[in-house]
Amino acid sequence: MQILRVALLSFCAFMMQPAMADEIETTLDNFRTAGAGDFIDEAYGYAIFPSIGKGGIGIGGAHGKGSVYRGGEQTGTVKMNQITYGLQLGGQVYSQMIFFRDERSFDDFTSGNFEFGAQATAVALTASATASTSTGGGGNASAGTDADSNSAAARDKQYDGRSGMAVFTIAKGGLMYEATLGGQKFKYEEL
Repeated sequence: MQILRVALLSFCAFMMQPAMADEIETTLDNFRTAGAGDFIDEAYGYAIFPSIGKGGIGIGGAHGKGSVYRGGEQTGTVKMNQITYGLQLGGQVYSQMIFFRDERSFDDFTSGNFEFGAQATAVALTASATASTSTGGGGNASAGTDADSNSAAARDKQYDGRSGMAVFTIAKGGLMYEATLGGQKFKYEEL
């Protein structure tokens, strides 16, 4: 019970912190180190969330604030909210990047309100580049211990054919067990 209290308090603390410019740079460096450098350099644009807090007991949620870039220039800010239901317990904080393959995918995301369905997948990386976990629909997971496994996971990740987007995450702390349904919702505001 004590672990649950600490996880939920951590979640609340991270929800109250605004994204700062140095957090963005640190997060970009972490994703480069973890093997997503080619995506950062070659994407039409990307959204970056330095800290997303997630927690739940049966019903859960997640929240984070970030920035959106096109051609290396910030175009706006974005808030992410997620409500989940199902078997889940705990709390976690993670960083997330969403890459846009082309102008169409960028425009879709920045149209004001955008939502990923429950079937959306992400590649989970580690900042130390010592192990990786790739998650997808149906709870499939694989892990490696090769020092190059994060680079391989990032390199093998392709943009989704329908949305033209690719999603990567890096866990920052916490522990969460979940088998949930629910999509991320984004609200974009232009600068």
